[in-house]
Amino acid sequence: MKTKGQKKTKVNIVTLGCSKNLVDSEVLLTQLKGNGIAVSHESEKNDSSIVVINTCGFIDNAKQESIDTILRYVDAKEEGLLEKVYVTGCLSERYKADLQLEIPQVDAWFGTRDLSRLLKQLNANYKQELVGERILTNPSHFAYLKISEGCDRPCSFCAIPLMRGKHVSRPLEELVLEAKNLAKKGVKELLLIAQDSTYYGLDLYKKRNLADLLKALSDVEGIEWIRLHYAFPAGFPMDVLDVMNERSNICKYLDIPLQHGSTEMLKIMRRGITREKTEELIGTIRTKVPSIALRTTLIAGHPGETETYFEEMLKFIETSRFDRLGVFPYSHEDNTHSYSFADDVAEETKQDRVATIMELQEGISLELNQKKVGKAFKVLIDRKEEGNFIGRTEYDSPEVDNEVIIQSEKEYLRIGDFVTAKIVEATEFDLYAQVVQT
Repeated sequence: MKTKGQKKTKVNIVTLGCSKNLVDSEVLLTQLKGNGIAVSHESEKNDSSIVVINTCGFIDNAKQESIDTILRYVDAKEEGLLEKVYVTGCLSERYKADLQLEIPQVDAWFGTRDLSRLLKQLNANYKQELVGERILTNPSHFAYLKISEGCDRPCSFCAIPLMRGKHVSRPLEELVLEAKNLAKKGVKELLLIAQDSTYYGLDLYKKRNLADLLKALSDVEGIEWIRLHYAFPAGFPMDVLDVMNERSNICKYLDIPLQHGSTEMLKIMRRGITREKTEELIGTIRTKVPSIALRTTLIAGHPGETETYFEEMLKFIETSRFDRLGVFPYSHEDNTHSYSFADDVAEETKQDRVATIMELQEGISLELNQKKVGKAFKVLIDRKEEGNFIGRTEYDSPEVDNEVIIQSEKEYLRIGDFVTAKIVEATEFDLYAQVVQT
């Protein structure tokens, strides 16, 4: 076994949670390399003297995964396999005081906005000239672009503002510069992310400026797809839809978390919208952009969710026929408004409701996918796996949506290339295709 002092200083960054955390880790990675420090991301080699764990504190399962990961690396430190363990990210931001007492073996804790302090701990300086630069950890043909930080929404169930703070938009010029730098590295698809992307610009420009940002990013040479995630429904900026229609490189795709389909539950959740207004919005979006794919996320088992309200949500899903849908069982998060309510839906009931929703959505997804059989789509090839090339259409985001499967024995394709492929078979979550044109 290696012991302390035998390794040269090398940092390993471990990322948990969402794509926003991944971007934060990539920024840290870039800054450390810019300071001449040896650094890797989620290295499986036992050659690092320092580990930085970028944690998630979103819901119970994510928090437990973060704690388990911290304990695993603390054990490695105790065995002499590591010299230092540092923890950053959402869990650390939210529970630092408690965690310091419970896991004293961690050498230092940092919050979500402590990058400069973390760099100083690692004997590095924050380099302003690296703003807009990013070393990617995912396949180099797509990249997440975080357009803002934090959230000003008052949703009753959500702890994000406790961990990420108030909404702060990044300047449009800075985002365009980053997009240009990413394009130079071969990035063809930008996935726009934020806690609330439709709020973009209100703090900087005193108006919702997402449409102007989309236009500016659309003009960046080399970017062939721009995909919009996490659009809040209340106050949705309709000019975004006009830009979608005008610009061919903006995907006809929208990730719009709606959380529930009952007006009474939406009121309890403090979402600022009714079911009727939501349905009106969905109708407008589909009228303005007829071919658009809509993805949403819902919560099952929030306090106050009766069987009647749950049935309303099921009817809402049946009527809305989302292309993609994800659902979370409610997690009772301390210091949120919902925490003041009794967590009155049994855990077993929450899980049953999640399963019921997903069974309903699987049928809808299968019907919608079957309609694609015989049609040709532009497909971006993401990877090769088990004798197949795996790609996506403009209607699918990485990791969460449909994948297009093309047999590799019949085709030679390159990762990161676009091809035209005809769908020959479809299941609930996968499309099987043959290349028509490369």
